Amino acid sequence: MSLYGMMRTGVSGMNAQANRLSTVADNIANSSTNGYKRANTEFSTLVVPSTQGAYNSGGVTTTVRNAISTQGVLQYTTSVTDLAVNGDGFFVVQNGGGQPYLTRAGAFVLDGDGRLVNAAGFQLMGYSYANGAPSATANGYAGLEPITITQPELVATPSRNGLFSGNLPLGAEAVPAADLPSANAATASYSAKTSLVAYGNRGEEVLLDVYFTKTADDTWEVAVFNRADAAPDTSFPYASGPLATETLSFDPTTGRLGGTSANGITVPVPGGDNLEIDLSAVTQLHAGFQVQDAKADGAPPSSIESIEISSDGIIYAQYADGSFEPLYRIPLASVPSPDELQVLSGNVFAESATSGGVRLGFAGADGFGDIASGALENSNVDIAEELTNMIESQRSYTANSKVFQTGSDLMELLVNLKR
Repeated sequence: MSLYGMMRTGVSGMNAQANRLSTVADNIANSSTNGYKRANTEFSTLVVPSTQGAYNSGGVTTTVRNAISTQGVLQYTTSVTDLAVNGDGFFVVQNGGGQPYLTRAGAFVLDGDGRLVNAAGFQLMGYSYANGAPSATANGYAGLEPITITQPELVATPSRNGLFSGNLPLGAEAVPAADLPSANAATASYSAKTSLVAYGNRGEEVLLDVYFTKTADDTWEVAVFNRADAAPDTSFPYASGPLATETLSFDPTTGRLGGTSANGITVPVPGGDNLEIDLSAVTQLHAGFQVQDAKADGAPPSSIESIEISSDGIIYAQYADGSFEPLYRIPLASVPSPDELQVLSGNVFAESATSGGVRLGFAGADGFGDIASGALENSNVDIAEELTNMIESQRSYTANSKVFQTGSDLMELLVNLKR
């Protein structure tokens, strides 16, 4: 037996317990840190080769692992920008230098520039709706940008999509071609009329008069005029012709649009975009003229009143008129081995050689969890367990120190034998 080896083993044990106490200290200190993942010290033996009749003591080494894949309890708040991942996945954030990281800490607030930043100053990243509905870049961070919401901006949304559903009377009389609304004559007549409110590019309100006129059995003309061009105190003639006309053909058996009939009409809104009105739900039945639904999208100029974040990560701006507009979509990230991620200051994680590459996707799909707005993920630290570990480590440290002290006493005795 080697007295030196005995003392070395005692020092190894004290060092291992000191490492364990360090992780316990970290866990207790961060027990209230949102999104913090508990650190745990794992022990493994160090064996020194022995010879027959002589045992050489070895030691112990430690490896620190973080329970990153273990979810903490969700705590609900009153702030819509507090975010938590309920399930698998990480938020993608970046520091001031543009370096991307992963995190579960979702206490985001708007800074002076309208960016969503968390308590450590990292900016939340997302895909913009500026160029249409976004798609995730599966194997990289390309296309992501800091989510920025500016409150005072006035936004006008032109009308682009509309809908009309209702019934045209089967018993209506056919109108001669010379008297059709499309002829825009003073004697023009029609079978039914309704109006739609649309919006131009600058948010101006445009009132559209929509005329339905029977031209023959199972055949109808749809003509759309700008109300601003109507003659005073009447309809026809308008100062200019129809903005758009279309012909509808109905199946004489079902009273619904036939297979070769148009099922919509494209109306160029004055001062705006083309408005596509869906007419596929129009019927021709033995009943009076009825309007089940008639609407057009778009909105007048209004500022952002508030934002809402859905469970699939879409950030909507709610404007003063009550309308909603998608601004960004928050992606989630995953790696094959989350517990092998590199832990960095600020409660963020980075890829490591053993964690695997980052994959991006959207919440609620491809194995990712949902995003909870108005909630935060608590630390996954159990204080009672940490206190138990601390007592165990303290006693083990004391026992190892006794081993070292005993070895030291024996070494002193051995040295004194010579004297």
